[in-house]
Amino acid sequence: MNKIKVGILGVGHLGKLHAALLKEIDLAEVVGVHDLDQSTAERVGAELNLAVFKEREKLLEQVDAVSIVTPTSAHFETAMQALQHNCHLFIEKPICAVESEAEQLITLSREKGKLLQVGHIERFNPAVLALADVDINPLFIESHRLASFNLRGTDVAVILDLMIHDLDLILALVKSKPVNIAASGVNVISDTIDIANARLQFENGCVANITASRISAKKMRKMRIFQPNGYISLDFVEGFSEIYFIPQGGAQGGQKTFNDGTLAFNLGQIGSGADMKEIKYNRLQKSGINPLKYELTRFLESIISGTATVVSGEDGLAALQLANQVLAKIDEHTRLVKERSVLKNG
Repeated sequence: MNKIKVGILGVGHLGKLHAALLKEIDLAEVVGVHDLDQSTAERVGAELNLAVFKEREKLLEQVDAVSIVTPTSAHFETAMQALQHNCHLFIEKPICAVESEAEQLITLSREKGKLLQVGHIERFNPAVLALADVDINPLFIESHRLASFNLRGTDVAVILDLMIHDLDLILALVKSKPVNIAASGVNVISDTIDIANARLQFENGCVANITASRISAKKMRKMRIFQPNGYISLDFVEGFSEIYFIPQGGAQGGQKTFNDGTLAFNLGQIGSGADMKEIKYNRLQKSGINPLKYELTRFLESIISGTATVVSGEDGLAALQLANQVLAKIDEHTRLVKERSVLKNG
C-alpha cells in the first residue's frame, strides 16, 4: 500500500505532537516539518529525526497532505498555498480566523477535489466514540469546560480557544439550527474573554447551556445530555460515558455491552403493575484510543478511500459561525451592562 506523504506546518507544542503521532501511523510517510521560527523547527526536527524545510513551498512540493498547526491567523494563507500545491488539508480548530476565509477554503478545496478536515478533537474522544450505538435525541445539554490559566491561547477569547469544542459537538449531536442565543463573559487575567457562558435554543426545541473558563483551579471537561427516558453524562478527561435510562419497547441502544470494561446493570424499579418502569445504567468506554492520533488516522483513511472526512470544512465553518455569534452576544450584553451602570450612577 502506498503511504500518504505528509508535511507538518507549524511545530509548536501541538504541532510537535502531530509530527510525533504521524510518525507512528502506518498510513503516513512524514516528509518533514516547517515553522516560521527556524530554531523551533530545527529543534523538533532533531528530536523526531525529521527533515526540516526552511521554505514552506519546498515542503509542499513533496507532499500529498499537510497538517496545519500554525496560529489561527495564519490558517488561511497557509492552507491556500497548500491547496495551490494540490494538498489535502488537516487544519487545527478553529478552521480560520474569519468566516469568509473559511468559505474560500471550502470552495477551493471542493474545486480541486481535495479533502479538508478540521481538528475538532472531541469528536474522537473515547467518551464520544463509546456512544456510537446509542440513540441521542437531546432536549437539554449542559457542558462545562474549565481549565487552569495558560498563556498559550490567550490571543483569542475563551470562546474560540475552548468553548468552540463544545459548540461543534453540540451542533453534531442536536442536528438543528440555533434560533436564539444569550451569552455573557469577562476578561479576568488576559486582554480577551477568559470565562463565558452561553445559552442556545435550537429550532427543534433543544436548549444548551455552555460554560467555558481558563481561570479555574480544577480542570473539568464534562457534558450532560437530558433526553426522553434517559440521561447521558460524558467525561472527556477520563474518556467514558454513563447512561441512565428507562428501556422503551424492549432493547435500547444504551443496553449495548462492550468488551472493554463497560458496566451495565439495573438500578431498580419505579411504580408497580402495568405502570412499573425499570431504570438501567450503562458505563460505556472505548479504551486504548489516543484522540489526536485517531483523528489523524481517520483523515488519512479518508484520503485513501476517497470518502468524506469526519469533521468537514462545513462543520468547522458552522462551529466558527456559532462561536462568533456567541462573541457578538457577549459584546451586546457587556454594552448593555455598561449603559445601565452609567444610567444608575448618572
